[in-house]
Amino acid sequence: MKITTFDPIICTKDAASAIALFEALGFERSHRNDNVPDRESVISVRMKNENGYHVDVVQSDKLERDLMTIRINVDNFDEAYEFFTAHGFTPNSEKPSAASYAQFIGMTAPSGFQISLAQHIRK
Repeated sequence: MKITTFDPIICTKDAASAIALFEALGFERSHRNDNVPDRESVISVRMKNENGYHVDVVQSDKLERDLMTIRINVDNFDEAYEFFTAHGFTPNSEKPSAASYAQFIGMTAPSGFQISLAQHIRK
């Protein structure tokens, strides 16, 4: 398993404020996704600065409070999922979400920190 991307995700009810904060820090919107499978109320905005750092801002009306998670993209989803579950991580939903562009799932470490595990599907 190879990690292809590793960066923070801010999950919030108020994406506009978080986006404005990071734009003030020099980040620019590089991608927006409003079509997240099984998550109708989710909007995801990827941002990048001139040094190549990324931050994702995800808006969901279902959140009670803001939270941080680590985005971990890999080249082999099944292998990574097995690795994390073997280390005590539990999935945050019954099954991974699948789209034409990616497979992904949120997971929680035994200590409580969150990751978003994903594999992007290249065409």
